Amino acid sequence: MTTSRASAVWEGKLKDGTGTFRSASGAFGAPYSFQTRFEGAKGATPEELIAAAQASCLAMALSANLEKAGTPPIRIEADAACTIEPVNGAPTITTMAITVRGKVAGLDQAGFVQAAETARDTCPVSRALKGNVQITVRATLEP
Repeated sequence: MTTSRASAVWEGKLKDGTGTFRSASGAFGAPYSFQTRFEGAKGATPEELIAAAQASCLAMALSANLEKAGTPPIRIEADAACTIEPVNGAPTITTMAITVRGKVAGLDQAGFVQAAETARDTCPVSRALKGNVQITVRATLEP
């Protein structure tokens, strides 16, 4: 079993305060604020971290599934967009839209789409979000 850790500090009131988050490994960290999270100001957000987790998890799951099927990928590139919006007056993560591109010898577009959908449904981050967030995937096989 692996346990990953991160921490955050928030100082001040909600709208004029500021926070920082960082991973325990030291691999990443950034400041964030109400403005970056809810008003579109330039800067980091917690949802950006969830999108990064989703993109990286799906890429690994897709690679593993393709390898198991006998068509190991040359390259997988995934982008994820995590949307937060008000639902019944509460900020809620509602959608995760994933775009994945891959270079895989011996596989056609339909096979790649199926493999990407399976990865979306089975990767650990997707399973953690399932039932709470609508997760879509658009997959394109590159020549």
